[in-house]
Amino acid sequence: MYYYRYQDSALASFEPLDGFVSAPPPADGQLFVAVHGDSVLGRGSFRVDHPGQLTDPHSLNVLDASRLSQTEPDGPVSAALARGQLTAVNVDRPCWQTRLTAPTPGKKRVNILAIGDVGSTLLTGLKLMGGDVISSIGICDLSDRITARWEFEMGQIALPWEYDAMPEVEVVSPENLFDCDVFVFVASRGIPPVGSDIKDVRMYQFENNAKIVAHYARLARNANFRGLWCAVSDPVDPLAKTAYLESNRDEDGNWDGRGLLPEQVQGYGLGVMNARAAYYAKRDGRFASFLTEGRTFGPHGTGLTVANSVEHYDEALSRELTELTVTANLKMREIGFKPYVAPALSSGALSILLTLRGQWHCGSVFLDGIYMGVKNRYTPYGIETELLPRIPDPLFEHITAAAEHLKQIL
Repeated sequence: MYYYRYQDSALASFEPLDGFVSAPPPADGQLFVAVHGDSVLGRGSFRVDHPGQLTDPHSLNVLDASRLSQTEPDGPVSAALARGQLTAVNVDRPCWQTRLTAPTPGKKRVNILAIGDVGSTLLTGLKLMGGDVISSIGICDLSDRITARWEFEMGQIALPWEYDAMPEVEVVSPENLFDCDVFVFVASRGIPPVGSDIKDVRMYQFENNAKIVAHYARLARNANFRGLWCAVSDPVDPLAKTAYLESNRDEDGNWDGRGLLPEQVQGYGLGVMNARAAYYAKRDGRFASFLTEGRTFGPHGTGLTVANSVEHYDEALSRELTELTVTANLKMREIGFKPYVAPALSSGALSILLTLRGQWHCGSVFLDGIYMGVKNRYTPYGIETELLPRIPDPLFEHITAAAEHLKQIL
């Protein structure tokens, strides 16, 4: 291995790197390791949990230890891996050196775009439960009446004699929308009314919502936004990728890689799918294993896979539980209501708070050139995706099929 110093960071590489000053291997602290990958569809940076992730850093294999090679790095890299302080960085991406820094600790400023049914419910969740990690919340909407209403409502929610326990909510202008650490995109256009005969509501929304995402992605680029972009609007996973791609195009539409990094964007749709699977598992003993051994993978909608158990995987049970989970929103529509409360809280507020706390949650992160829903967490050493000892072949085939489905969309 070759070792270098870049500003205050230690960097290791399997091959020499031009333009860097050689340095002794670090004895402790974070260590970055240079990896190679596609400049557009490769991951930017991530926390390393297995040495095989250094030689196969971008594919779905990073989720399964049994599918990774048993590469043995040298002593300093192995020591950093054992400490949980090893971060891979893709040196084939433009401006990759910007990732050689640690995140700033402390509470975060959150700005939310669009305060409709989903946005207002998500806002309420963040207000009530986010005091430990959120400093303040900005709200922005096309309607001044809506933002005035919710600023007024949220300002009157407080614990007696602990008036600063919850984050303050204030109206923010579109010009200042990216003056924050976390941007939550909840804007949407063209949601079909209850009773319509449209079966795949999420994909119906994609074309119109993608245009809105593209507009705000360019604003994020112009603002040099370096925070977290949370994609909550449907279809979550393609819109997350739209934000990433569109922010990295210049005024002529050419890719230049100067916008959002792939790890700056996360899709928040898997949380409610996981919660819906748990709902059914609590009510049918056949699915009870999901509550302790189950997982959800893939997009928020078609392509989702619910595994009844990763240790005792049952294909038939998993298929049945997946079908119940995917169609749960249709059941709510049959009752006569739009299914937005559970998504706004389970996928939105709760998952975003878990992200800010560095805790495990369900969300879509950049893998294999698309945003794939997996169990993950944000750490000071990069995004960490859960590494399972072994994913059964039938389950891994479903995950791969979901990735191919998402690639066809965008």
